[in-house]
Amino acid sequence: MSNQKIQKPTLTGQRFKTRKRDEKKVFDPTQFQETIVQGLNQTGSDLDAVAKFLDASGAKLDYRRYAETLFDILVAGGMLAPGGTLSDDLTRTEFCLFTAQEDLETMQAYAQVFNKLIRRYKYLEKGFEEEIKKLLLFLKGFTESERNKLAMLTGILLANGNISASILNSLYNENLVKEGVSAAFAVKLFKSWIHEKDINSVAGSLRKVGMDNRLLELFPANKRSCEHFSKYFTDAGLKELSDFARNQQAIGSRKELQKDLQEQMERGDPFKDIIASAREEMKKNNISEQTMIGIVWTSVMSYVEWNKKEELVTEQAIKHLKQYSPLLKAFTSQGASEILLLVKMQEYCYDNIHFMNSFQKIVVLLYKADVLSEEAILKWYTEAHVAKGRSVFLEQMKKFVEWLKNAEEGEHGLHLTLVR
Repeated sequence: MSNQKIQKPTLTGQRFKTRKRDEKKVFDPTQFQETIVQGLNQTGSDLDAVAKFLDASGAKLDYRRYAETLFDILVAGGMLAPGGTLSDDLTRTEFCLFTAQEDLETMQAYAQVFNKLIRRYKYLEKGFEEEIKKLLLFLKGFTESERNKLAMLTGILLANGNISASILNSLYNENLVKEGVSAAFAVKLFKSWIHEKDINSVAGSLRKVGMDNRLLELFPANKRSCEHFSKYFTDAGLKELSDFARNQQAIGSRKELQKDLQEQMERGDPFKDIIASAREEMKKNNISEQTMIGIVWTSVMSYVEWNKKEELVTEQAIKHLKQYSPLLKAFTSQGASEILLLVKMQEYCYDNIHFMNSFQKIVVLLYKADVLSEEAILKWYTEAHVAKGRSVFLEQMKKFVEWLKNAEEGEHGLHLTLVR
């Protein structure tokens, strides 16, 4: 028997009809633009009519495919070429954001149009963010008035959570920063954002995307200082943004200082060197002793791996803090610094549950080491404590506080053993 396979008969001259779902639609933004422009020209400047037209057109037109074209038309009147110029040979509309009146009320009305459209067609959300990022990169191609309107609109959209603050990354483009376009745009943007909500809304959104420490980058490297930023935005009527940036800068400096302190401790640098270095930073960055003692306490407690057993952690903490008490003492020359240290200790022992029973022993240790005074401990006990674990810690301190109140001077050393 032959092993050759018998070929199956084939049909010749037969044409198969392509299934509709397999047919590829031709990408034709020009036709899409003509349809949208015609509709906008008919609705005119009535933004309610525009919103209704866009809502109805979404059922007939492929918004998903032509999202970029749609947003280009609504913002600039037609499709934008790279750099931000309009294509001359295509139909354009005069009814768009760039030809609207330059005031906040009009921009709020336009924001509502975009808001309604994206609420209706949720899939446009990502495309809209991409459009705003692109428009920000095209800023140099727009007129000053067009930039102002886009800035106000963007601020309103950010305030209402319609877009993420991550779009502001586009403003850090080197050319935009160098020519001062980014800073000028940011003034209008933040003004409308704060007008719509407040500085807390700005702060929260920037923190969420890790941009709260990048505001100074709106300026070229030679002008990237807190002083320049503060003057520029304060003069523009945005003192709250200046204060926020200054505060963020201070937080950044404190984090760096804490990191440096921990590295010095890990290296085993002499305390006199650590203290001298910390005092220099205090002077340079205008850091108060109260702020400094908080940083020192956090640094001292952060670089140790604590025992997870409650009965062992107290002994470990006492030994560790006894070693570092000269460092704490160097930054508690004022009563307010001692109070702040006590509050930090209270919060730390509450937040780290293994330390809940260690608080009183740590206070006694630091009292004996002359880090904490009798007056500061009594003030903390009566009025300066915070809510965290208050009842537990006040109960722990009860006997020691009674002793402080009643013991005669000179008897302290004798009685300390009774309260340990």
